[in-house]
Amino acid sequence: MSTPVLEGRGIVRDYVGGGGLFSRTKTVRALKGVSFSVEKGRTLAVVGESGCGKSTLGRIITLIDPATEGELYLDGERIDIASQRLTREMRRKVQIVFQNPYGSLNPRQKVGDVLMEQLVLNTSHSAAERRDLAMKMLVKVGLKPEHFNRYPHMFSGGQRQRIAIARALMVNPRLLVLDEPVSALDLSVQAQVLNLLADLQEEFELTYVFISHDLSVVRYIADEVMVMLAGEVVEHNTRDAIFADPQHPYTRTLFAATPVTDVERIRARLAAKAARQAEAARPA
Repeated sequence: MSTPVLEGRGIVRDYVGGGGLFSRTKTVRALKGVSFSVEKGRTLAVVGESGCGKSTLGRIITLIDPATEGELYLDGERIDIASQRLTREMRRKVQIVFQNPYGSLNPRQKVGDVLMEQLVLNTSHSAAERRDLAMKMLVKVGLKPEHFNRYPHMFSGGQRQRIAIARALMVNPRLLVLDEPVSALDLSVQAQVLNLLADLQEEFELTYVFISHDLSVVRYIADEVMVMLAGEVVEHNTRDAIFADPQHPYTRTLFAATPVTDVERIRARLAAKAARQAEAARPA
């Protein structure tokens, strides 16, 4: 059996807050012993309502915050940022794409500089090599080389999210954490970005942790689903099993309360539109 790209064993995260002249500090346990693993090329979706701990888990996986207790492994190597220095190789292995494509890009940086910055920080490539790789990545995510010298405000939300995805892929990560990556986008654009993520995963054999509250999106992209409630995992199964027969009462409640977005129908509509445009462009 192959080593998982990502594995968590009993992950706990505490936050200490409050306290004052006449009151004691209070410890809030955001994660309560979360365990999981993700194989190469697979997608684990982490779902739950706001405050369930899914974004906290995402920050630990991306080596932004340390776990209070438990063990985190990348490619079989234990990583503990509380006690060891992060190396270039560790930073390159895991990257994140955030929810808001408007806030995640520096408005003062040209797109080319946004992409090349990753290479400056994490590789020893020359300036010419960095430029060439950034140009190629722009094309890979569906943009154009001429976009290289433009600023983020000149792009739509969907295009900005493509730039954010390109930035994350510049250092050839093993793992991509996608924190609500399409929730701020229009429905038709959501389908385009999801298709892009699926294509990139297949081409680069990427492993995804997909954090979301939108179950229709999860159903489209996930291989496994992990349902969280109040910092705990209440159900974890394959996508097909969990959608066909959810076992935990909270999972059933979550499914019943979530509006459904038919991603497949949107995808079919976009394909039909593209076919009509291609037909109209043909010479008579």
